[in-house]
Amino acid sequence: MIGIFDSGLGGLSVLAAIARALPQADLVYFADTAHVPYGDKDDAFIRARVLAIGGHLVERGCTLVVVACNTATAAAVAAFRAAFPAVPVVGVEPGVKPAAKASRNRHIAVLATVSTARSERLARLIREHADGVRVDVAACPGWATKVETLHLADPDFAAEVGRQLAPLLDAGADQIVLGCTHYAFLAPLLEPVVAGRAALVDVADAVARQCVRLAGPTAHGRGRLHLLASAQPERLQAALPALGLHWLTPRLAQPAARAHA
Repeated sequence: MIGIFDSGLGGLSVLAAIARALPQADLVYFADTAHVPYGDKDDAFIRARVLAIGGHLVERGCTLVVVACNTATAAAVAAFRAAFPAVPVVGVEPGVKPAAKASRNRHIAVLATVSTARSERLARLIREHADGVRVDVAACPGWATKVETLHLADPDFAAEVGRQLAPLLDAGADQIVLGCTHYAFLAPLLEPVVAGRAALVDVADAVARQCVRLAGPTAHGRGRLHLLASAQPERLQAALPALGLHWLTPRLAQPAARAHA
């Protein structure tokens, strides 16, 4: 069984990619909705939650764990690996490397939560993979919360998205890295703004490919999906059709349930 977790709904974009790549694998998705979002929390709090949820997933029998949250990966994936050395762990990092390789203008931008934007892990990614490339990092407070509330058709928010992207595009950024898994669900708002000027860079499919490499026998299960949440599990299940993931519903082994971690 593969365990996947995030602060809330954002990691569903990663779950979807893994479900497509490993259709027979049994999957468990844990949304820490009692503490969403992580982007404005301090690192110590995030580490404590990652260790608690990771431990819960391992106890449930997960033999591969995906930290489907950029903020949690930056703050706590090293602590997770130290605590569970026998469990393969896949983190999610902003796609700085592919963006830098693809950029014709040698100029990219990273959209991220406040926590990820200030993280040393992101700074290291930029140092290691974007040498000679200008990288603008834009913190986007409140964007993950918009996804959580499913208020994606809000015209005021659409205008805010445009205002955030305009200076990045005007400065010449031709690759826009989605540095939070929630932001994948903002693509319908982002794509019209960047059309013809820049490409959106998401890493969900890359994470799924890594899971395929590491899955081993875990790839061959019954194709069942379990949804868990630390609060309001019914909202997690309702989010599947709302976010265009209705095709996952037939894989549900049971209704979404509350879990304590």
